[in-house]
Amino acid sequence: MSKLDQVLLLDPPSDLRFKGPFTDVVTANLKLKNPSDRRVCFKVKTTAPRRYCVRPNSGVIDPGATVNISVMLQPFDYDPNEKSKHKFMVQTIFVPSNAADNDTVWKDAKPEDLMDSKLRCVFELPSENEVNDVEVTRAAPVMNSLKSEPTAAAAAGDDTDSKKLVEKCKRLQSEINKLSEENRQLKDEGVRMRKMQQRPDHMTSNSTNIVGRETSAAFLPSLLVVIAAIFIGFFFGKFIL
Repeated sequence: MSKLDQVLLLDPPSDLRFKGPFTDVVTANLKLKNPSDRRVCFKVKTTAPRRYCVRPNSGVIDPGATVNISVMLQPFDYDPNEKSKHKFMVQTIFVPSNAADNDTVWKDAKPEDLMDSKLRCVFELPSENEVNDVEVTRAAPVMNSLKSEPTAAAAAGDDTDSKKLVEKCKRLQSEINKLSEENRQLKDEGVRMRKMQQRPDHMTSNSTNIVGRETSAAFLPSLLVVIAAIFIGFFFGKFIL
C-alpha cells in the first residue's frame, strides 16, 4: 500500500535556514497550514534534539487553520567547513472522529495512516553589512544610557545647588529676624531716652550714642533683605529654567 502524501502545507517546504552569528539563540520559523476539511494531528521531530528547542512541537490543526512553529537553535561554535547534517521531520495524521485525545491518536495510529515531510537545516553567516547593522542595533541601548548619564548628573548638581541656596536663605532670614528684634528694642530704648531729655548733659550724650546705634541697626536689616531677595530670585530662576 502506498504512503499517504503530506496533507499539510509547509512554509518553508524543504529547508530551515538559520542565520548566524551563532553566539546566541537563532530562531527559524515554520508555518503549517491545514487546507483539508478534517482536523490534523502533528508532531515535529529532529535528529539533534539537544541542539534545538521547538515550540510547539505537537498539536492539532483545525480545518483551514495555520500554526506557527518556532525552531530555536542553541548557541554553538560554528565551523564553516562543516556541513550540517541536522534534519527535521513533520509527522501528521488525520484525527479520527472517535479519538479521545492526541496521545490516543498516536498510540492507535497505523503506519499506513501516517504522513511526513522532511526538512534539512542550513546554517548561514550574515554578510558584512548585516553584521554592522547588528552591532549598531546592539550598541544603541548602551549609547542611549551614556547620553542619559550627564543629564542625571546635571540634575543631581542642580538639586545640590538648590539645597545650598535654601540653607543660605534660611540663615539670612534668621539673621534678619534677630536684627529686627534688636531694632525694635533699640527703638523702645530711644523712646525712653527722648523722655529723659530734661536730665543732665552726660545723659544726653548717651542718648545720642544709642540713637546712632538704632540708625545703624535699622540699616542692616534692609541690606540683608536685599541680599536675601537676590538669593531667592536666583533660586527660583534655576527651578524655572
